[in-house]
Amino acid sequence: MGEKAVSMVFGAPQSGQLDDLIKAYLRPYVKKIDAEAYYAKDYLLALGKNGYLASGQKSQVEMLLGGAMLVEETAKTCMTTAFNLWCHLASLTYLRMTDNEYLRQEVLPLLENGECLGATGLSNPMKFYAGLEKLHLKAQRTDGGYVICGHLGAVSNLGPDHWFGIVAQADDHQRIMVYVPCNAERLELIPKAEFMGLNGSSTFSCKFDMVFIPDRMLIAQDADSFVPRIRPYFVLYQVPLALGIISESIRGIEQARNRQFGCNAYLRVQADELEQEFRELRERFYQLAGSPDLADLVKELLRVRLDAAYLALKAVQACMLHQGGAAYLRYSDASRRLREAYFFANLTPTVKHLEKLLST
Repeated sequence: MGEKAVSMVFGAPQSGQLDDLIKAYLRPYVKKIDAEAYYAKDYLLALGKNGYLASGQKSQVEMLLGGAMLVEETAKTCMTTAFNLWCHLASLTYLRMTDNEYLRQEVLPLLENGECLGATGLSNPMKFYAGLEKLHLKAQRTDGGYVICGHLGAVSNLGPDHWFGIVAQADDHQRIMVYVPCNAERLELIPKAEFMGLNGSSTFSCKFDMVFIPDRMLIAQDADSFVPRIRPYFVLYQVPLALGIISESIRGIEQARNRQFGCNAYLRVQADELEQEFRELRERFYQLAGSPDLADLVKELLRVRLDAAYLALKAVQACMLHQGGAAYLRYSDASRRLREAYFFANLTPTVKHLEKLLST
C-alpha cells in the first residue's frame, strides 16, 4: 500500500485545507520559530480543531497514513513544528492503545479535537530497553496511585495545559507507564533553549519531586509489555520528518541550478540522484505505514528510519553546497534544514542506537 493509499486517506480537498492552515498558522512564523524559539502551538491546535487528528471510524492503517502525511507536509515548511506534531501523535498512540477506559474516553478526545496537546517522555525508557541507559524515574505505590521521583533531561512539546507519558521503575521487576499533566504539583519544568536548532520545540527538563499520579492516569501496569507494542508507531511517525527535509532540500538544489553559469553541474551530488533515492525511500516507507501487520515489520521499519537519517544528511549537505554563500546566512532555509537533519540523526532512536539494533 503506497501512493494510492496515501491519496485515498489524504485526498485533494483535505490537502488544500491543510495548505491553508500552514499558510495561516505556520509559514509566517518559521523564521521566528528558528531564531526566537517561538512555539507554533496554534498550528498544532488547529490541526485538531479541523479534524486532522480524530480517530473516529478510521482504521489503524488510515490513522497511520494520515498522521504520517501530516508530519511530512508540516516538515516541508518547518521540521521543528513537525517534530512537535510527532510528539503529539506519539502521545495519542499511548492513549489509543491503553486499556485504561478513563484515558481513552475522557482524555484522548481532548487531544484529538484540539483542546490540549500531548507529548512523549519516552526517550530515556527507549534507551533503557535497548540497554543504553538506566531508567531515570522511580515510582512508589501509595494510596490511590503512585508517587514519582527523578529527572528527565529533555521532553518536548510541553506547556501548562499539556500532558506527557513516562515510564518509571516501580520495583525490581516492574515498570509502569503513566500519563502526567504538566501542571501536576511538585513537577518542575525548566526551559531548555540553547540547542543548535529546534529551540521552538517547547522543550523542558522535568524534575519529579514526589509527584502524585492517580490510578486513573495509569497507561500500563506492565510497561515492559506495553512499550514493545507502541515502539513501531513511535518510530514510524518519525520517518516523515526526514521526508519533508529531503524533498525541500532537493527543491533548494533545483532552485540553484543556474547560478554562476551552471557551475553547480560539477558538484558530485545532484538533484536527480537524490530524487531517485527519495522516491524509493518514500515508497518503502508508505508501504510499511499501510501494512496491517506493522508489529511483524519492525526490523524493516528500523532500517527505513536509519536510511532516512542518512539520506537527510546527504541531501542537506548537498543543498548547502548548491546554494553556496546564500546558504550560510544564519537563518537561511538551507542552514535551518541542515540543523534539522542533524537533530533528526540524534533523535531517539539515534543513528548509533539504530545501527546497534540492526546489527543484532
